[in-house]
Amino acid sequence: MDSQTVSRHTVTPDAPTAGTLKPNALGVLGILFFVLSAQAPLTGIAGAAPIAVALGNGPGVPAAYLVAGLVILLFSVGFVAMGRHVVDAGAFYTYIGKGLGRTTGTGSAGLALFAYCTIQAAMYGLYGSIVGGLVASHTGLDLPWWVWTLATMAVVQALGAAGVEMGARVLAVLVLAEFSILSVFALVTLVKGGGPEGLGLADSFAPAAALDGAPGVAVMFAVASMFGFEATAIYGEEAREPRKTVPRATYLAVVVVTGFFALTSWMLISSYGASQATAAAGKALEGGDGAGFVFAPIAAQFGGWVGDVLPVLLATSLFAGILTFHNSANRYLFSLGRDRLLPRRMCGLNRRRAPWAAGCVQTALAVLLVMPFALAGKDPVLTLFSWFSGVAVLAMMLLYLLTSVSVVVFFRRERLDARPWNTLIAPGLGALGIAGAIWLILANFTTLIGGERGTAVWLTLSVPVVMALGLVAARVRGRGVAADGG
Repeated sequence: MDSQTVSRHTVTPDAPTAGTLKPNALGVLGILFFVLSAQAPLTGIAGAAPIAVALGNGPGVPAAYLVAGLVILLFSVGFVAMGRHVVDAGAFYTYIGKGLGRTTGTGSAGLALFAYCTIQAAMYGLYGSIVGGLVASHTGLDLPWWVWTLATMAVVQALGAAGVEMGARVLAVLVLAEFSILSVFALVTLVKGGGPEGLGLADSFAPAAALDGAPGVAVMFAVASMFGFEATAIYGEEAREPRKTVPRATYLAVVVVTGFFALTSWMLISSYGASQATAAAGKALEGGDGAGFVFAPIAAQFGGWVGDVLPVLLATSLFAGILTFHNSANRYLFSLGRDRLLPRRMCGLNRRRAPWAAGCVQTALAVLLVMPFALAGKDPVLTLFSWFSGVAVLAMMLLYLLTSVSVVVFFRRERLDARPWNTLIAPGLGALGIAGAIWLILANFTTLIGGERGTAVWLTLSVPVVMALGLVAARVRGRGVAADGG
């Protein structure tokens, strides 16, 4: 069996077929911007770094990002190897189905949708809170957070329907803005030799520093910050030369994201001094302004105007992530419709060959997830953002684990790739690392969601429940398709 036979959907630029997304729409950089948007760099640094420093291993947090990056890189080796033989917008469920069976694959599609929709809903909560605060402080117009969230849902729906190229252009502008200011801060601090205690290389990267305190908490938040890199494969159908573009974009994304988070967190700690960083992060969290731990040294480096710009960039960072997860989720819905696992109407395309029907459903799901919190008067940051971001990370890590196992099983059976490192050793090591990350997440889940133990329990249980429901639905749907002669 050759790779052409295994590929689910092969699209040529000269002959796009019905039910296929627009081919040759994205290059390596276009896909990279989608991935960086999913990571929401400023949100990841401002949201996760203060908690990881205060509650994790203090100045050893940058080493935790390197560990997380190594695990993701090992996972990516098998992920890329599978991607050379399978090109489909429903990347995870297609990959898992190829190795572990169609039923398991389809069940995992429900889990992937759950992960993407909950992380998007979480970001909507934080976004609405930040935008509402910005508008109120600058104009005096004080509206509920959910008003801004609903308005943004309409904008995201419109951009998603405008086509993947338009989304890539918007994301490029937003991501470059936040990425640039953080990168310039890190590089300037590095060139200046760090803060009051110097660069503190050993304080952040020596084994003793990495293992100090609660390193599991730091690694957990570092892994959570990597969420979204797998979007490279989701855009395989829309990529130019996907068997070259997707691997390049995947490896580039992992290296860039890991380097960015490790360097930026290192320079943040250096700017305070390794001996003072943990206390500074704890003080910022106690004052209810964790982002201040990040914003203060940047403002000290570039001037007070940064204090006005960074909150705006934090809002645009969230918007970029929201748009990316909208595109990811609607492509899963599209792929499930094309495979007759959802109604065929789900794979409807507009004149820009964008999945407009799936996009409408995805937006409706976002409304259904967000509005109960609004109607109940819940705090969008302490509940919607904290709860859903935690459960989404747990669901996604389970998908990573299933995919790694599937890669090994697939290549042992099909023998399409004889390279042991790519098809056995790296995926196996990646699976072990991901299993360890899942254990850390479960052990520290209450910290991750910032909630009570009871809340942590039912949120944790929601992940296997969704997977089980997906498996049941897959079996029922499979019998229906077989009875119809499909």
